[in-house]
Amino acid sequence: MTLRIVSLNAWGGRLHQPLLEYLAACNADIYCLQEIVRDPASTVSRWSAYRDGDNELAQRTNLFEEIRAALPEHDAFFAPNATGDLFVGDQWVPTLFGLATFVRRSLAVVSQGVDFVHGSFSAEGFGAHPRPRNAHCVRLYDAAGSRTLTVCHVHGLRDLAGKSDTEQRDAQARSLLRLVRQVWAEGEPLVVCGDFNVLPGSRTFEILGEAGLADLVTANGFTDTRTSHYSKDVRFADYMLTNTAVQVVGFHVVERPEVSDHRPLLLEME
Repeated sequence: MTLRIVSLNAWGGRLHQPLLEYLAACNADIYCLQEIVRDPASTVSRWSAYRDGDNELAQRTNLFEEIRAALPEHDAFFAPNATGDLFVGDQWVPTLFGLATFVRRSLAVVSQGVDFVHGSFSAEGFGAHPRPRNAHCVRLYDAAGSRTLTVCHVHGLRDLAGKSDTEQRDAQARSLLRLVRQVWAEGEPLVVCGDFNVLPGSRTFEILGEAGLADLVTANGFTDTRTSHYSKDVRFADYMLTNTAVQVVGFHVVERPEVSDHRPLLLEME
């Protein structure tokens, strides 16, 4: 049985209608989504604004619940890394921000782990950069394929100085590797993906290589994981790594439709 895994930085749902339509139509078994907003209480508006200095970005205030409604055949998991304020005009709306994982119900989640790979949960606002980052790993039993596999995703820390290697990014990769090894059974298929916020030659890949992981983006010659909504020159951000136990049927960096300032990564595996 072929499994389909999507990794995507959802950009807070700024392109929410194309995003929801794509997620429903691509029929993936596992969705690993970063930059997900969730409002645990009722909201005064579906749209709100994230403000960071002079930067303002429209956000879907309850994106997690909207995606959950669009994927009724999937179990939904939300892992916040911070709580902070979005704004409707001058009115603040307290929200949670983090990772979401959606798993088709035909796949049993037999174990999972979530932890911080940089910093710790921020309950008093988003804070200064680099902000806390977490990762979520799920070990799944696929009855149709009579196998177990582990899928993990992360949103790597953002450094205002750029995407070059730093001691903090090295430590983040080590923390991610420890979390992976807590959930993954060695020898089984392993997929690690997400918005890593690093360059292709980063030491992050050497560290994750200790678990036998290799990146599919660069190995397949892709040089751009961003869309026309992203204007900067550095076009790498998102990666999908697999070990040799993963039988890759197809791998795509999806150019169309554009549903974020990041392109979805789509893995098809036996």
